[in-house]
Amino acid sequence: MPARQPLRIEACDPCGAQALGLLHAAAREARALYPELFPDCDAPLPGNTPTPPRGCYLLALVGGEPLGCGAFRPVDAATAELRRIYVRPEARRGGIAQALLARLEAEALRLSYRRLVLETGYKQAAAMALYLRCGFAPIATFGDYIGDPSSRCFEKHLRP
Repeated sequence: MPARQPLRIEACDPCGAQALGLLHAAAREARALYPELFPDCDAPLPGNTPTPPRGCYLLALVGGEPLGCGAFRPVDAATAELRRIYVRPEARRGGIAQALLARLEAEALRLSYRRLVLETGYKQAAAMALYLRCGFAPIATFGDYIGDPSSRCFEKHLRP
């Protein structure tokens, strides 16, 4: 990551090239980390859907280069689910993920959410440590993750 260039976090089109490039990098990393969950390494890479109403999709950029992303989608009137949180390996440990989380929380509050939930994989210790440092607490699996032994879920209650 360039040393003196500022971090910019901005809303983006999740179906655009920059967002999809980060999503594909995250998917390749997940396939390598969890080969038991992705036996077909030649399967097509995932795509994004358009941002839903009361949703948010953000890019973290340094010098115009997309280094990270994060999003949320509504679960119900008071709860949003954080999704697509990813920072390129070469840009990690520089505060980008924490900055993305802070901006996602601010956007969630602006849209009147009072709670954020998220899911991550059991092998992603650094991500889980980040969520705990940022005030998230472990919860039981929810939604599509119920019964998935590889899932670890967290929540944070937001205060204006």
